Amino acid sequence: MPALVRERRDFLQLLIATAAGVPFAGRVAAQAVRVDDAIPRGVFQQQLFGTERNNVSVIRGAGGNVVVATDATWLNAATSTLVVNGGTSAHATNLLGTLSAGRTPIKYLFNTDWHPENTGLNLAVAEAGGQILAHEFTKQYLSIDRPVEWRNRTYKPLPAKALPTKTFTKAGSMDFGGQTIEYGPLGQAHTDGDIYVFFRDRDTNALVVGDIMTVGKYPIADYSSGGWLGGLITATKTLLDLAGPDTTIIPGDGPLQKRSDLQAQYDMLSASRDAFVKMMRQGMSAEEMLTAGATKAFDARWGNPELFVKTSYRSLWLHVREVGGIV
Repeated sequence: MPALVRERRDFLQLLIATAAGVPFAGRVAAQAVRVDDAIPRGVFQQQLFGTERNNVSVIRGAGGNVVVATDATWLNAATSTLVVNGGTSAHATNLLGTLSAGRTPIKYLFNTDWHPENTGLNLAVAEAGGQILAHEFTKQYLSIDRPVEWRNRTYKPLPAKALPTKTFTKAGSMDFGGQTIEYGPLGQAHTDGDIYVFFRDRDTNALVVGDIMTVGKYPIADYSSGGWLGGLITATKTLLDLAGPDTTIIPGDGPLQKRSDLQAQYDMLSASRDAFVKMMRQGMSAEEMLTAGATKAFDARWGNPELFVKTSYRSLWLHVREVGGIV
């Protein structure tokens, strides 16, 4: 392991342990959602694309959106499957049952970040001989105890066999099913191990953005995992630059989106950051920012702002030097 990555890992372990020991004010612990608290009755598959050149679909109801591609073409039946995100472990059996209907092994599995709603298939895929691809930092998080203060819990490491088998810190691409699939890092955003996966082929043109984008709720900067509000803005801008006017945006959970929806999130995040920083410079707490209606212009679309404001507030303090003007 390179020295820089090793030193960063040690620093992150210290940072996470420190953050976990700091009380998180207000009602966030009570409202934090445990991803395994409410399990739907099975999963269902929503067809996204199916052409003579590719077969890409989305499965919803497994704890998060699961994107499935096969290498089938109009000349040949599918022989393998590529999956982006694997839902929660609580849904793994049902999800595998859905996927096995195609009788094709999972050859590749991408984790867009380390959170449990994306890594539930890791062990099953690894045991079947598939490859797991993720950011290097995602692998690091999956290999240690992971306190997440705003969720009020600590996640245990995955078994060694379930860890990503191929990691990266720079953009790359691979050929699968007759098309080139691009992937790359998104910096310190939702976490600091977020990635996108882009099915750029014109018959697909789908950009998987993971939990950078949320639908009907505010996106969260997981500061316990290196995320922060400024990075969420930067990552959303990166995705906007990748997407074309007709690109389908696949969020971490919820219905499919358009580029215009991604633009709306970027505008909301940018305006929220400006408002939060202004209020913080006036000495306001997160509770006071909520009382002052810091997000009232956006609540109708994104819902309850409490968790968003409080996690953003903490993340901005952790990047106070970059923000500037806050004492």
